[in-house]
Amino acid sequence: MEFSRKLLAATILLSFILSLGACASHFIDVRPGSEQVSVAQPNQVVNCATKGKLTVSVLNRIGFFTRSVEAVEANLLQLARNGATDAGVDTVVKQDSAKYGERTFAIYKCRP
Repeated sequence: MEFSRKLLAATILLSFILSLGACASHFIDVRPGSEQVSVAQPNQVVNCATKGKLTVSVLNRIGFFTRSVEAVEANLLQLARNGATDAGVDTVVKQDSAKYGERTFAIYKCRP
């Protein structure tokens, strides 16, 4: 009986933590205009005006669980698009990342 209660408690706790990880991707708002921000490769922005860099970060772990690379990258990209909208630019280019859960984006104004 004691083993069953511990197993049930562990199962409930694990389910709760996993659901938090799934929800973490949905905590980032899509700001109006951010869907218009393009993600480009460095060779695609040679005729654009450089406007600086933007560094964004998200949680890469929830409790003992590491979030998936896809979820973390999607969150970083959405934060970059939101930041680009705030900065009045229309294009972002991913830079190398030194840390999982953090990324720097170069930001550009490409459209008139």
